[in-house]
Amino acid sequence: MDAAKNEEMRRLQEAREKQVAWRKWGPYLSERQWGTVREDYSEGGDAWNFFTHDQARSRAYRWGEDGIAGLSDDKQRLCFALALWNGKDPILKERLFGLTNSEGNHGEDVKEYYFYLDSTPTHSYMKYLYKYPQAAYPYADLVETNRRRSRNELEYELLDTGVFNDDRYFDVFVEYAKAGPEDILVRITAANRGPDPAELHLLPTLWFRNDWASWIAESNRAAEKPNLRQVEAAAGTSAVAATHSLLGGFVLSCEGQVPLLFTDNTTNHERLFPGQKNESPYVKDGINDYVVHGNQGAVNPEKQGTKVAAHYRVTIAPGRSATVRLRLTGQSAGGKSGKTNPSSFGPEFDKTMAVRLQEADEFYRSVTPPSVSPDAANVMRQAIAGMLWSKQFFFFDGDNWLVEHHSNPLHTGYRNSRNSEWFHMLNEDVISMPDKWEYPWYAAWDLAFHTLPLSIVDPDFAKQQMELMFSGVYQHPSGAIPAYEWNFSDVNPPVHAWATMVLNRTEQALRGETDVDFLKKAFNKLSLNFTWWVNRKDRFGKNVFEGGFLGLDNIGIFDRSAPLPTGGHLEQADGTAWMALFSQNMLELAIELAVHDPAYEDMVVKFVEHFVYIANAMNRPGQDGLWDEEDGFYYDLLRLPDGSARRLKVRSMVGLLPLCATTIIEAWQRELVPRATAQLLQRLRRMPHLMNSIHPTGPGHFGVVDRGVLALVNPERLRRILTKMLDESEFLSPYGIRSLSKFHDQHPYVFNVQGQEYRVDYLPAESNTGMFGGNSNWRGPIWMPVNMLIIRALQNFYLYYGDNFKIECPTGSGKMMNLFEVSKEIADRLSRIFLRDERARRPVYGGTEKFQSDPQWRDHILFYEYFHGDNGAGLGASHQTGWTGLVATIIQLYGLLDPKRYLEGGRRVGFKDLRSEAQGGDALDSR
Repeated sequence: MDAAKNEEMRRLQEAREKQVAWRKWGPYLSERQWGTVREDYSEGGDAWNFFTHDQARSRAYRWGEDGIAGLSDDKQRLCFALALWNGKDPILKERLFGLTNSEGNHGEDVKEYYFYLDSTPTHSYMKYLYKYPQAAYPYADLVETNRRRSRNELEYELLDTGVFNDDRYFDVFVEYAKAGPEDILVRITAANRGPDPAELHLLPTLWFRNDWASWIAESNRAAEKPNLRQVEAAAGTSAVAATHSLLGGFVLSCEGQVPLLFTDNTTNHERLFPGQKNESPYVKDGINDYVVHGNQGAVNPEKQGTKVAAHYRVTIAPGRSATVRLRLTGQSAGGKSGKTNPSSFGPEFDKTMAVRLQEADEFYRSVTPPSVSPDAANVMRQAIAGMLWSKQFFFFDGDNWLVEHHSNPLHTGYRNSRNSEWFHMLNEDVISMPDKWEYPWYAAWDLAFHTLPLSIVDPDFAKQQMELMFSGVYQHPSGAIPAYEWNFSDVNPPVHAWATMVLNRTEQALRGETDVDFLKKAFNKLSLNFTWWVNRKDRFGKNVFEGGFLGLDNIGIFDRSAPLPTGGHLEQADGTAWMALFSQNMLELAIELAVHDPAYEDMVVKFVEHFVYIANAMNRPGQDGLWDEEDGFYYDLLRLPDGSARRLKVRSMVGLLPLCATTIIEAWQRELVPRATAQLLQRLRRMPHLMNSIHPTGPGHFGVVDRGVLALVNPERLRRILTKMLDESEFLSPYGIRSLSKFHDQHPYVFNVQGQEYRVDYLPAESNTGMFGGNSNWRGPIWMPVNMLIIRALQNFYLYYGDNFKIECPTGSGKMMNLFEVSKEIADRLSRIFLRDERARRPVYGGTEKFQSDPQWRDHILFYEYFHGDNGAGLGASHQTGWTGLVATIIQLYGLLDPKRYLEGGRRVGFKDLRSEAQGGDALDSR
């Protein structure tokens, strides 16, 4: 679709080409700032208990802000969110409640129902739904009941408490629409779903992040304290003027002559730390104390401060709704008088809301394949909306934070503690989060997967996310990429070169050009990261890699990030496969760059050689290799202190990942680097044994339309691995590929060390151990990102083989499929998790009847962290749209891709032709 015909695309173009600040305001608040590492100043690093939910209403945050349906500028200086009170709760509902890691029987878990219903990439229109009980929220019941339950029991959920019985709750919708980059319309609609009239207090709240306090380092402290004050308003409205030395001036206009309650965003020391005095008589929980406890002295009678709420009280009849309208306007957009415009809430307000929604509809039609069902289109749109709502301003000054913890190695007398070696970091950016409540911090390998669905609607933002990870204030000088705030030094799978390649192909298809500067910068930083891996994770220089847990948490028999109880070390099938894939991705990036700079041809040779050396080490025959000839599968190898080795025969995703190290080299790519091609052929002729360990390729072994293939697995191993993977009694679930074979349901893997038993059982749902916090499980459930990599590998093998390679799918069914058909079968099973089945039920919601049958619930989709290996029910973090948002990519891809045309045209079809049909299409690669 022509950008001129689509207003949202026009806004994206203005942001890119004219730097119009359409993205300056967005949903950049966290949904949980308490309990984070950044806010933890305890001696022992106990983040969950140092700053609790109970303290959050009274204690000023140091590094960020949180709220419900929150909005802020891109530096989170001025924040807006909704607070609620039903007249019965012990506190205002200002933030989402959930259990800490020690309180939940499966780790931390949010205990609220909220949904990201819609968003455009510039946030010109957004919609959020929060379901608020009319009875007192059962805080204590949730904590006490979950704490009593074992890991083998189901979690006690908010619906289980009975608080939603008889539909006694409010649906509270929050909508935002931009009349301009700094003119934001807010409409809050509360619907009473219950049988009786019910009172509701709506408190839309505006406040400044505390960046002025004396305890903030001077380098991060504002020059002067910002201010909110009530100002003269047009008839029938109330207004607040907001002034910040760096942000400028804004006016919040509120429809109606509504009371404005002012306080300060400062800590109530007297409540939290008896004996300490407050800095101001008006503190963070002042509005809470005024509304809930009737404390008239808790808010500032002078109508000024750094936090303010408009206090609307409404009684809503059953089946009816009430609406509140507000408008946040920059003074440059709304004039400099501070007085509100009488037309702020005139007919143009609702018209603008309607137009922005219409534009959002047009935008999503332009990126959604016309062939997909309305239900699938709804799932795709909500998945992308969840991705866009999961943006968050993330603030961390490593040097300053470590000084405050007496742990900065640049200073004398420091003590080593969490993240001591990351003093170079200065993170102050909007970043895509995995889940803004459960994981309100970026995770490096998650973020790489996030860029795929994000690139459907906003490839510029997706590319900017990769640029952040490669920048000097994120990536360590050693080349390491930061993992996540709990331990930046942990090792995540190196998937960033792959993501960079995808983003490059996407941009080429959209704009017909290569961003060479971006590609060169990324390649240079990725080369540093590759070298870090080679130097740090290949212990003996044998091209066999370690890496620890590598994002797969509890998948191993042992905690792979801890010292082994046996001594020795692990040679990891997944770590080695990741490095083979990394080599392939770097090879492709080097080919792209060699077109513009012939010096990169040498790097083509370098990374092909790396791949071949890794493949030779990984596929070494005999007991010292990672391949088990008897089982036809890859396993980790336990290298004991005496030099002997033992394979850990756990059939898991670890052994499927070598399949993913597969890349197609098109004939036209070889033609781009003739010198490198000739040099490689000559080198391999001198060392022919290296070719014996990989899939046959090169002259005499080219596939369809002269394609070459770089793959760890040869045709025989490919068939043996796929036979297991496509066996429904092993890996193939009705809903995708399991992370652990169901074989281990009847045949647990047991390993004894000095009288202690270690075992791996098939666990299709939650984990039964506390390994890695116990809040995730890789011993059976389905995980979207690794399924996506398997789909990619199958597509690549299809481009090589076409119909010349078919396999039974499912194993034992007698149905033969080519590898494109196999990839689509897996993709359909993954999509099936979210789609209504023949009984109009969504597997993602399992046996939760409210979500399955109630019309106010059933079409609002939650994108969980992982899914039950047998029935597809959602598990883990409930709002991990992050990488689970990949379902949008899957729906779009298979809604557009024609296998015959794809086979003939290869990846050029996979990107360019799809993009011409639907802006944002993504045919999975390059890769």
